[in-house]
Amino acid sequence: MALLALHSVGKSYGALKVIDAISLSVAPGETLGILGPNGAGKTTLFNLISGDVAADAGRIEYDGRDLGRLRPHQRCRAGVGRSYQVPQPFGHMTVFENLVTAACFGARQSEREAWHTAHEVLQQTGLAPHANKAAGGLTLLDRKRLELARALATRPRLLLLDEIAGGLTEHEARVLVQELARIKAQGMTILWIEHVVHALLAVADRLFVINFGRELAQGKPPDVMNDPQVQRVYMGMEA
Repeated sequence: MALLALHSVGKSYGALKVIDAISLSVAPGETLGILGPNGAGKTTLFNLISGDVAADAGRIEYDGRDLGRLRPHQRCRAGVGRSYQVPQPFGHMTVFENLVTAACFGARQSEREAWHTAHEVLQQTGLAPHANKAAGGLTLLDRKRLELARALATRPRLLLLDEIAGGLTEHEARVLVQELARIKAQGMTILWIEHVVHALLAVADRLFVINFGRELAQGKPPDVMNDPQVQRVYMGMEA
């Protein structure tokens, strides 16, 4: 059974259909990469899954459960963790405090449990040397790591990553990909929006491409990347 399943999900703002009858599924332990040009509806798709906005049509199921009536914090506590395209840490708090907060409120852990989770995630994401630094003073790479770490501290079964490699140098992106590959190897289910295609291809099992809110293609990465429509619409190439 799929851990996440979307059934003809739609979202409109007036006459504009941002998401138009999208159906997809993600199996436990799978990494599904989401591709599409700017304005295709990718982040709106994440907002629908995480509960930041409500769907107008269709159904979203997580672990066989309809998420429709659950608010964002309830979805988080059910196991849906999320990072955002622009890191949003509590800048005046330390890295460690950010993770403890995520574990306490996102995973409803006791303070003792949250401290243990924070220590574990610090090691997992390479942030241990920065544990006592103010989050607002981190480099972009470490802010991206912290965004990932805060999501992991909520103890998710499904991890939503929104352009986590965006803005990084090639070397920094490789470092982050190595960390994500280790997280995937531990059995995490990942849904990942990314414009840094080589980073996505290093981890994704399947790709799902959307354009103007509709499915354009899906399948194994080589098949999708060689699809003439994907090359024309996403890469601006003539097949």
